[in-house]
This record gives sequence, structure tokens and C-alpha cells, in this order.
Amino acid sequence: MIDSVLVIDDEPLVREALGQTLELAEFKPLLAGSFIVAKDHITPDFAGVILSDIRMPGRDGLFLLEYARSVDPDLPVILLTGEGDIPMAVGAINKGAFDFLEKPCDNDLMVETVRRALRARALVLENRQLKSDLTRGDAAARMIFGSSDKAEALRNRVRRLGGIDDAVLIDGAPGTGIAKVAEVIHLLSPRASQPFARVAGTGLSPARLGEQLSKNAEGTLFIDEFAAMPGETQFALLEHLDGAAGARVLAGTTLARADQGTEGGVIPDLHYRLDALRIRVPALRERTEDIPVIFRHYVRQVAEQSNLVPPEITPEIIAGLLAQDWPGNSRALMNAATRFVLGVEAPLAGETVGLAEKLAQVERTLIIDALAQNRGHASATAQQLRLPRKTFYDKLAKYGIKPEDYR
Repeated sequence: MIDSVLVIDDEPLVREALGQTLELAEFKPLLAGSFIVAKDHITPDFAGVILSDIRMPGRDGLFLLEYARSVDPDLPVILLTGEGDIPMAVGAINKGAFDFLEKPCDNDLMVETVRRALRARALVLENRQLKSDLTRGDAAARMIFGSSDKAEALRNRVRRLGGIDDAVLIDGAPGTGIAKVAEVIHLLSPRASQPFARVAGTGLSPARLGEQLSKNAEGTLFIDEFAAMPGETQFALLEHLDGAAGARVLAGTTLARADQGTEGGVIPDLHYRLDALRIRVPALRERTEDIPVIFRHYVRQVAEQSNLVPPEITPEIIAGLLAQDWPGNSRALMNAATRFVLGVEAPLAGETVGLAEKLAQVERTLIIDALAQNRGHASATAQQLRLPRKTFYDKLAKYGIKPEDYR
């Protein structure tokens, strides 16, 4: 949770007053009377920001700024300055200070400045965590996105089945990322260092299937749309699965043909064999709170690949995303993010749904998304959404949302 404010001021009364103001704004002040006392809190993973007086005995605020930037250039430092120190503070801004405030501080201005700094810090730490996920061993965390219960349940099931060296059936609506889930299962399996191959089930002959199984005997073979395989190929696959060794098979399908015959469906024996270990990938309409999370990820990804600055994602854009049904699921959301970053089309295109239930769903998801951004801080979330506190808390009660769940 990003809510800490390291306050450094050598005057005890001023220091205590600043701390009380920050506490009333639901921040967590850490009070220090000097650089020496504050130094131990200044770390690259400090989940907060710094509010420091410029003029102090010994190591002053400018020295502290230089030290903080040497530890972490992205750690926001807000400087408190007297009237005669304003030119000095302006120079500090050029050296990397986040902002400066003239003493005596206007409380509302100070709170808003600290809140902006905390948001900037939260974004930095979030991006670092995402980059860390890309390098650590948990492929489920770095490749399956979303903060909803359904997304977490999917990751957990993928982790469990990754370690079981047997066939897995993966199904879901088009565009949900069935192939990606298959790849994650492979990466979490004992076969992760061996090849991961993908083959289309449509028109796949028994001979071609045998060739692929032999070629990837130590690795994993993902059969995309296995339900479209000819009947004789399905029998060949069943024979392979009943064997004791060979390539691990992951079978994916977007078709609901569970108990149909071989013509246009899956033979029953194969279906029941694969159904023992099954993963269903939920559609976006089942976890709408994940839409902003996934969209932001795709925007960052496309911007990085295109060497562009990510455009601002406003609450209005999020509302437009949530008002769409996304039948193409994550694939369609990625296409929208690509067009958005490249400036081809804003992601608000498409007919919005005017039903009261849909609007309520959009409102609930916007509140959850804002709470997640503000790490569960109710006051900051209400201010971001421009809602009176009473109205905001009424909506929390209406939708059964608990701010503490997002801290």
C-alpha cells in the first residue's frame, strides 16, 4: 500500500502539525527531525514519498534530495521552503524535486501535492513489479493478467496443473487466450526446458499427429481446436494418451461439443479422458473489473514496443471500455490498445449499453479500479471520482465494496 510520507523538519511543533494533517488525510506519516534519522527509511522500495524542510542544521533538504535521488531517482521529494528560499526551491525542481511548498503550508494544497506524489510513486513501483514478474519464475503471474477473483483462481489452477504431467483440456470463448494458458502450463511444468509446439486440430491427420508427438516426445504439444480433428485422428490421440510416456498433450477448444459424435464433435472416450484435468478460461464479461488492468498492460506493452510514450488513460476511457461487451475478449482488447497507442482510434468507439444494470456494472467497476489505484484509500478515491464522501460511501454499501480489500 503506497501511503507513507516521510516528514523531515527540525522544528518539533511544525513536524507534529504536518504529521497530524497527513493523518487526517488518511496518510501514514513517518516523522524525523534530521537527515540522520530519516536516512534509514530512504530505500529503493520505499512505499511512499518524502516531505522535507529545506533549511535544517547539518544536512539540509538539498542534501537530502541529492541523497534520495542517488538511492532512487524516482522517489518523489517535496520541499518545504520559506519565502526567501523560493529561488533555491525552484533550482531544486530542476535537480529533480517533485514540487515545493511555501511555509506556512496551505493544508489542502499540501494534501493534494502529497497525493499526486503518492500516485506517481505507486505507478513507478507497479511498473517495477511488472518488470520483476517478467524475470521471475512464476509464469502465471507474468502472463495471466487481472486482479479479480476469477483471474487469481485461473492462475492458481494453472499452477496446480502445471506440475501434473498429464493431458489438460483448456476451453473458453474465442480470444480469451487459450494458447497463452497452454504455454504457461508448459512453463510451469517439469518439461519447461523442453520444446513447446503448437499444431492446429483442423484437418490434422493421424500421421501428422504422430510426427508431432514423436518430434516433441520430451516436451509439450498444444493442439489448438482439438475438437475439429478428424475422427481417426482423435482415436490416434486417445491411444497416445493411454500410453505411459511421450509428449505431454494440452488440448484447447472454443467449441462446446462435449458429448457429440465424431461428426462435428469429440468422441466420448476422448472427451472423458481429457475432461479429467480441465481449465476453463473466463471471458471478459465474467470479470469486467479486469478490463482496465489488462488494457493498461497492453497499452504499456504496445508503447514500449513502438518506442512511444503511453497516452493518458482517463476515467472516461475506462468507462468507454467497460460499456462494451468485448465478444473478442483479450484479443479484441489488445487490438483496441494498439489502435489507442498508435493514435488510430480512441477506445471509446462502439455502441454503449444504456440498460440500468450495465450502467451499474460500469459504475461498480470504476469504483473498484479507482480504489485499486489508490490502494484502498477511501478519501483519495472519492476525490479522484469527484464524489461527495457520503455519496461515495453510499455507493460502496450499494455494491458491497470494502476499501480494505484493495490495500
